[in-house]
Amino acid sequence: MKIKWSPLAIERLSTIAEWIAADRPDAADRLVEEVFAAIKRLGQFPKSGREVPEFQRPDLREIIYGKYRIIYRVRKNSVEILTIRHSLQLLDEHELGEAASGSTTDE
Repeated sequence: MKIKWSPLAIERLSTIAEWIAADRPDAADRLVEEVFAAIKRLGQFPKSGREVPEFQRPDLREIIYGKYRIIYRVRKNSVEILTIRHSLQLLDEHELGEAASGSTTDE
């Protein structure tokens, strides 16, 4: 399956990495590499994450990496990374973009 990143997910990962890099640049680089590795596995195992508890929809899933929730949407031929949040933060519907509509069709 193809993996697609939303602009919000890219922005969030960048912001997290910048924050960590202020004190520990090596740790920030390692975090980004490991997040990309975790997401790469979704190409083969798209349903390996759990359903997002706030929405209970089979197409909206998440994997936990350290302190972060990687929220993604499973489509017919792709996985779309929607956002990355701290694990203590609830997911807000506006972060899902078109995924909030409940549509499960592929592009």
